[in-house]
Amino acid sequence: MKEKKCLSVLLVCIGFMLALGCATQKPMVFESKDLNTRVNAGNLVKKVDAFLVILDASSSMNESYGGCKKEKLAQQVLLGMNQTIPDLEISGALRTLGDTWCPVIDKTTLVYGPTSYSKSDFESAVQDVGWPSGKTPMAKAINAATKDLEPVEGQIAVIVVSDGEDMDNAPVAAAEAMKSQYGDRLCIYTIVTGSGETIMEKIAQAGKCGFSTQAGDLTSASEMADFVKAVFLKEAASGPMDSDGDGVYDDKDRCPGTPSGIRVDSVGCPLDSDGDGVYDHKDKCPNTPRGVSVTRQGCPLDTDNDGIYDYLDACPHTPEHAQVNEKGCWILEGLRFDTGKSTIKPRSYPILNEVVTVLKRNPELKIRIEGHTDNVGGQAYNQRLSEQRAKAVKEYLLSVGIDENRLTSKGYGFAKPIASNENAQGRAQNRRVELTPIR
Repeated sequence: MKEKKCLSVLLVCIGFMLALGCATQKPMVFESKDLNTRVNAGNLVKKVDAFLVILDASSSMNESYGGCKKEKLAQQVLLGMNQTIPDLEISGALRTLGDTWCPVIDKTTLVYGPTSYSKSDFESAVQDVGWPSGKTPMAKAINAATKDLEPVEGQIAVIVVSDGEDMDNAPVAAAEAMKSQYGDRLCIYTIVTGSGETIMEKIAQAGKCGFSTQAGDLTSASEMADFVKAVFLKEAASGPMDSDGDGVYDDKDRCPGTPSGIRVDSVGCPLDSDGDGVYDHKDKCPNTPRGVSVTRQGCPLDTDNDGIYDYLDACPHTPEHAQVNEKGCWILEGLRFDTGKSTIKPRSYPILNEVVTVLKRNPELKIRIEGHTDNVGGQAYNQRLSEQRAKAVKEYLLSVGIDENRLTSKGYGFAKPIASNENAQGRAQNRRVELTPIR
């Protein structure tokens, strides 16, 4: 029955709309006031985390008020507001009431959001609202908006744009219920496009922290900027600013972009406990000794990539793939000789073959083969033994094709120990053959 009634009413309305014509109201155009400068400077800060607009698109909004079409006035005010809102990370939504082809239907529609606010998307949503028609179910729209906001967190501004006509007291009760659900998180603002100031003021008062204003008072850049500041922004707290929240005021903070939770020094910079120029929260080697050159990760340099940092490396130019000891020197670990002799045992050949592999991978590399002993026995005896063992290694390398121009040998006896000669373990470390690259 309702559909038949709508069809009959629609035929009458078509003639009425043709009589009115399709002339459009000339849009209000103004250069919006840029609030981003004050926001970026920290003078103004965000007051709300979300906003929802309820836009009246019922039949009465098709009428003129003060020489201006109500629906066009409402649209241009919302577009001006959208243009003036600074770049904030907030949520936005738009719900309409009316906006239907049938004038006897109570309709309300969520046409945008709640979603991350986008100027372009909100503008499109406002411009896509159709010809004003239908009843004015404001209470229904407010109740629906109350549910729309359930997933929204933080502070909320509800902005109702309407002429306030064809309403009873139900919208006020609906607004009071909305306020009751969200409490101090929510404020209600109304923008009046007609003569229904009283009911619109009551709706705003139900929010207990908003206000009502006439659309005609928002047609200049400065007026709209004042409205946007009142709804969306607040003055920053007086006193010194600490933008990054590190406990050091901006005027003394030499590192103003410090990430949250990072410990800082008295001038607001992250700690660098070892003084290597890399902040502790990025330093993968936080205990580097003072004065040591480091990588971007704060670790000491390891120029020859042998796993021994340069400042600890007694042999900083060891070729790649060479086996090194804890001091970074290329040592033939496990090389065995008969006691008191320089004859290399066959089981040590694989160790020497690894040296051959390194030399072949580095054809420009020249090495000095150095023999060392412990202090058991006389100095002359150990000197001679160290020279013979170094020479034995050289002769093996020559036998497998390494050019003699790349090899020299030398013995040091017990003159260069790397461990204590007071115990068996230390003496075993001192009986060694080292290979030193020659540049």
